[in-house]
Amino acid sequence: MERFGLRIARKMVQQLADEHLKKNNPLGWFEDVYASAGGNELIIPWASLSPNSFMRDWLDEHPFPRGRKALVIGCGLGDDAEDLSRRGFLVTAFDISPTAIQWSQERFTKTRVSYEVVDLFKAPPRWKRSFDFVWEAYTLQSLLSPLREEAIEIMARWVAPKGILLAVTRGKDIHEFPQGPPWPLTQQQMDLFSQAGLKNMEFKDFKDPERPTIRRFLGCYQNKD
Repeated sequence: MERFGLRIARKMVQQLADEHLKKNNPLGWFEDVYASAGGNELIIPWASLSPNSFMRDWLDEHPFPRGRKALVIGCGLGDDAEDLSRRGFLVTAFDISPTAIQWSQERFTKTRVSYEVVDLFKAPPRWKRSFDFVWEAYTLQSLLSPLREEAIEIMARWVAPKGILLAVTRGKDIHEFPQGPPWPLTQQQMDLFSQAGLKNMEFKDFKDPERPTIRRFLGCYQNKD
């Protein structure tokens, strides 16, 4: 069962995204969603206030030594970043929305995570090849082409030698054209991580256990250097 108001929240997100797309501002709707929420997480459709279960399960099976560096892409309200910190990672987490970053810092006042307001497409050069674990959940499905393809290339550059990028997204077949956001990815689009220089270590195509109508892709990619 969907939590209260989720359908209304999703409709609001679609309206905000449509408005910004018409203005040729495809990234502007993220801040509008968080600012419009007024501190009410129920208005943020993707805010579960708990770590992503797919990330958590994968890391339980593939633990990293403590002290490794992790990057959380589009960190939202910070739950994934905090889980990585508890696992012993040195975590940098960013979001394009200043409201989301402030909200995360207010939720986790004693955090060890470095929260930063960053536009993915204008990320600091110092991030290149700097992170042992890069976590991408649902950011790509919020972007349309050609930004999506550009984002994949940028994300791949952040992975340190022998590092891992783990990505989870909604999935679809190439002939499907669902209304979004979110806009699901095809397996061919996920394969762009390999074309960007990462080695495909694992790929799963599955139904979300909690929401069986949703198809998910999980991809694990390693820097071959």
